[in-house]
Amino acid sequence: MSFRHPLLAILLLAGALLTLAAWSYAPGLHGGFLFDDFGNLPSLGASGPVDNLATFFRYITSGAADPTGRPLALLSFLLDARDWPAAPYPFKRTNLLLHLLNGVLLALLLRRLGRESLAPAEHDRNDLAAVLGTAFWLLHPLLVSTTLYIVQREAMLPTSFTLLGLLLWLRGRHAMLHGHPRRGLCWIAAGLGGCTILGVLSKANGALLPALALVIEYIWLQRPNPAMHELEPALSTAGSRQLPPAYRRSMQLLAGLPSLLLGAYLLHAGWSGFVHGVSALRPWTMGQRLLTEPRVLMDYLDLLWLPRSFTPGLFNDQVSASTSLWSPATTLPAVLAVLGLIVAAWCLRRKFPAVALAILFYFVGQAMESTTLQLELYFEHRNYLPAMLMFWPLALWLVGIHPLSRHIGPTRPPKAASNKPVSAALLKGALALVLLSGLALMTHASTVLWGNTHDQALLWARLNPGSPRAQANASLLEMAAGKPQAAVARLTAALPIDPDQVQLSFNLIGAHCMLGSVPASDLELARRAIFHTRDPGTLLVHWFDSSIEAATQSRCHGLDLTALDSLLDAGLDNPKLIEVNGRHQDLLYLKAHIALARHDPAAALHDFNAALAWDVRPGAALNQAALLGAAGYPQEGLAHLDRYRELQTQQAPPANGMPWLHAWVLQQQDYWPREIRRLRDTLRQDAQAKIATHE
Repeated sequence: MSFRHPLLAILLLAGALLTLAAWSYAPGLHGGFLFDDFGNLPSLGASGPVDNLATFFRYITSGAADPTGRPLALLSFLLDARDWPAAPYPFKRTNLLLHLLNGVLLALLLRRLGRESLAPAEHDRNDLAAVLGTAFWLLHPLLVSTTLYIVQREAMLPTSFTLLGLLLWLRGRHAMLHGHPRRGLCWIAAGLGGCTILGVLSKANGALLPALALVIEYIWLQRPNPAMHELEPALSTAGSRQLPPAYRRSMQLLAGLPSLLLGAYLLHAGWSGFVHGVSALRPWTMGQRLLTEPRVLMDYLDLLWLPRSFTPGLFNDQVSASTSLWSPATTLPAVLAVLGLIVAAWCLRRKFPAVALAILFYFVGQAMESTTLQLELYFEHRNYLPAMLMFWPLALWLVGIHPLSRHIGPTRPPKAASNKPVSAALLKGALALVLLSGLALMTHASTVLWGNTHDQALLWARLNPGSPRAQANASLLEMAAGKPQAAVARLTAALPIDPDQVQLSFNLIGAHCMLGSVPASDLELARRAIFHTRDPGTLLVHWFDSSIEAATQSRCHGLDLTALDSLLDAGLDNPKLIEVNGRHQDLLYLKAHIALARHDPAAALHDFNAALAWDVRPGAALNQAALLGAAGYPQEGLAHLDRYRELQTQQAPPANGMPWLHAWVLQQQDYWPREIRRLRDTLRQDAQAKIATHE
């Protein structure tokens, strides 16, 4: 570099690029909550404001995702709110700060990797390449759907711990290679052990850290190192024969063994999926999932390598599973392309190590969410961690570094600056500026959309015409904007394509309610949908609760309690819903809710008791008894609590992991018995007051 103080110039450039990233994301900070945000964040207020140790421990152990419950992700949400409902802005602001922090950590990682393998004469250019490679990742528009999607902090935090873990591991490795085994072992244990645990406590894919370290070790570090040769010729290569035995043993224990265990777990998940089948929630088999994921991965790579301002976003339920290598026709080419990239990267790892590292790091980073685990087929946020090194080879080339195969021995002196064409350097500098500007502008355009929930929903519906979620979401926004006619037109067009989607048929009823009357055809479509649907999640309870209220108040002509009851009967006849844990209980609970609206306490108590018997839970008993009391039937509420006491021995034990710990916390706090005693006292007082009134 021609600067007198190159490090200062690089730091100024890094600061400018961080500022550019903050500017690019700023418009999106004013957007709202989306999709899974509503399924995860309300736990902030599930048992009251998190303002004391008791509620803190109940909240932090309440996670249901992964065996760990992701407690560190839950903890991070307390930075933004301690009760629910809350404003979205603080959550999005914290996500952006975390994204910028990850950019800083990535730059430090790329700098360290370059310095581990490049000659000292190339260190200044290597530092510049680290900043550029980070900027390409930091500004990439595909990452907007991770950074501004609040709940995907669960994907960002494992990335933070992975980056930190790799940095600590590299520091320990350096110490061991320079004769400090104890110090090195401490750093390696903190990086590959401690940070893996922290990553897993944020999200399960934090377990990939040891495997990613192995990829870096064998693809990038075990190569001739001209920098090391100048200091110690005996260590000029980091091949396995030259590495200290203590380092090899530490890597076998802290990287090799966890990677083998993870691989075994993924193989077991695949075997179980083939032998026992997949969850009733999924419309595909394990074989179909494994055939589909190469298509998904190639689509991800297309979005990474050919960035664009607007992507499909959060709604990708229209992605159809491959049923064979030839159906759809892109399946076999995608499988061959993925295998070809992996094999080519391995075969060319000596000649093009940076490219090989970027590709293999990407596919190992996708190993959990894109293989045998029974997750949904497609989500953009799955690229956040795997794509970290994707743009580093380009950055190295732009600054004039060609880390190709090297031979053990002294590095060749760099060519004099006068021998290098100035025009080539200027062209590369101009190209880097164009790429950075283009990425920043595309990201800014995307975040402007993320800041406008209404326009965002309409665009996603247009980009994903086959996605029921996208169409249902757009129709809700149209109704909220006072345009029920547009919602009716959208849903009427979408339902023939996906007639089993209750979210479409329910929203169509809602749109017609806004127009004054629900035709019988809407109810017939809803009955068909609820009879055939797979698990619609919490949509059933939320929609029926609001619809029962509307029917009771006669706010919607054509939608009465009899019609709603017939929909629930269709749901109870659906074997797919019966297979889903908790959904049968929801349907019986809603039947009881309708009975309450009809002022039939005996029927309500019968259905509440039946719901409780299906899945004995103290929370369900408490909620249902409270509903009976609030409706003016305290004696029935007491009877329901008595029924819970009779069924209490049938309560299923909590699952291992965080559910068990959560149950233990509640037991230590005497939470459920205390709440039930409190409700029982209230119901007794109400019953006595009711008797006194009648007397």
